[in-house]
Amino acid sequence: MTTSSTDPMTVFLVDDEPAVRAALSFLLRSRGLAVMDFASGEALLEQLAAWGERVPPGCFVLDVRMAGMSGPAVHEALLARGLRHPVLFLSGHGDIPMVVEALKRGAFDFLEKPYSDNTLVDRIEQALGVAAAMQQHAARDAEVHARLASLTPRERDVMRLVAAGRLNKQIAAELNLAMRTVEVYRARVFAKLELRSSAELGALLAQYPDS
Repeated sequence: MTTSSTDPMTVFLVDDEPAVRAALSFLLRSRGLAVMDFASGEALLEQLAAWGERVPPGCFVLDVRMAGMSGPAVHEALLARGLRHPVLFLSGHGDIPMVVEALKRGAFDFLEKPYSDNTLVDRIEQALGVAAAMQQHAARDAEVHARLASLTPRERDVMRLVAAGRLNKQIAAELNLAMRTVEVYRARVFAKLELRSSAELGALLAQYPDS
């Protein structure tokens, strides 16, 4: 999924009952939330396919029992597409075993009918908060990977030795370089990665061990 850290959050609502879908959409929009509603899981998946890799960030609100694909079946399809948006289920009492299984598969939460408007909106806003944090984390990962990718092979060699605690003279000897050359490479590494110390570099590589 490709998004930027400033993409707005959207609630993707799926319910096959037109009156319920309209009421929920109106409620969420009245609270200032952006909503896209779908009459079926199939309609949602068709839209996701049209977006391809550019699915907007946000959360999914799925009714458990619907004509055609059930909410949990839609959830499985989302997971199969690699989407990690928070998923909330709206369920009746008899759906609890089905929803418990969905929670084990990573669903954010479920609300048992009847629920209050405030409870629903509060949980959706919490889910959107999680989605926003995930988006920021993904943007940070993309930025770090881009900076690491900008390093030359020799700069990477120096980077790993600096992170391992080697002194410049040790790096020079190990890589058969002049001391001044090591200093230049070291400075370039810190500049490209926007780091100030060996400790920061070590922490970064610990977080991204495959770099």
